[in-house]
Amino acid sequence: MDETRGRITRNGIRIHEDADFAGMRAAGRVAAEILDAVAPLVQPGVSTAALDDFITAEVQRRGVTSATIGYKGYQHASCISVNHVVCHGIPGARIPMSKTETISRDLEKCRPDDRLLEGDILNIDVTVIADGWFGDNSRMYVAGVMSAKSKRLIDVTHDALMKGIAAVKPGNTFGDIGHAIQAYVEAHRMSVVRDFCGHGLGRVFHAPPNVLHYGRAGTGPVLEEGMFFTIEPMVNLGRSETKVLADDWTAVTRDKSLSAQFEHSVGVTATGCEIFTQSPAGKFHPTW
Repeated sequence: MDETRGRITRNGIRIHEDADFAGMRAAGRVAAEILDAVAPLVQPGVSTAALDDFITAEVQRRGVTSATIGYKGYQHASCISVNHVVCHGIPGARIPMSKTETISRDLEKCRPDDRLLEGDILNIDVTVIADGWFGDNSRMYVAGVMSAKSKRLIDVTHDALMKGIAAVKPGNTFGDIGHAIQAYVEAHRMSVVRDFCGHGLGRVFHAPPNVLHYGRAGTGPVLEEGMFFTIEPMVNLGRSETKVLADDWTAVTRDKSLSAQFEHSVGVTATGCEIFTQSPAGKFHPTW
C-alpha cells in the first residue's frame, strides 16, 4: 500500500481505509510497549541520555525504525521533557533549571548534567515506524515521589486528553476536541499550551490536520471515519506562554511553571474512535 490510497477531504485530511487500522494498531502497540519498558528505569540519579539509550536499543530489538532519528537533524529516539520543559527536550542535554532550583530569571540556566532529581516529572515521547506506519505516543513519568502539585497537574493533563478523545466521533468537529480539553483544564485553573498541537499521521509522520487543544465547539473540520491523528495536550500550572531555547528544539514555560503532556494516536471509527497507543501493561499514567 502507498499513501496515495484513500480519499483526501477539502481540508487536506486523508481518509484511510478499514484495512489501514491494522497497520496503525501494530505501530501504536510497539511505541506503547517501549514506553512501558522504560518505566522502571525512571529514577533519581538516572540520566536522560541513559533513558534514550535504552529506548534506542528497544527500537532496534523490536525491528522497527525510530521516526525521530534524523528528522530535521534530530539525533535521538525520544524527546524527554523535564519539569518546566513543555516538549522536545533533548536527551543528554543539560536540563534547564526550574524556578525552585535557581533565583536567576535566565530561562537558559541549566543543571550541570542531565541526571534526574527526586520528584522530577518528565514526559517521554517516542515515535516508531513499523511496516511503514507511524506510531506516536508520549506519557508522564516521575523520578521518585511526586509532589502534590505535580500529581494534580499530571492528573488534570491525563484527564484532559481523555476528555478530548471522548469527543472523537463522526459528525463532531476538531473544535469539539479542543473545547473539551480547554474547558476541563481551565476549570482546574491551569492553562493549555497554544504554541504546539497534535497532527495527522499514518504512513507519514506529520500531516493535516493541526489538532488544537483549545477552541470553540462546533468549529473546524468535521470528523470522518478513517481519519488518523494525535491528540497531545500540553498543560501548564502557570501561564500558557512558551519559549524555544537556543538549541532550536527545547520549549519551556516562560514563567518556569511545571508542564505536563500525554499523547495518544487515534483513528476515527464508525461509532467513535480507536486508541492505537494504549499501554499493554496499563502504565499510561505514572500512578497506575
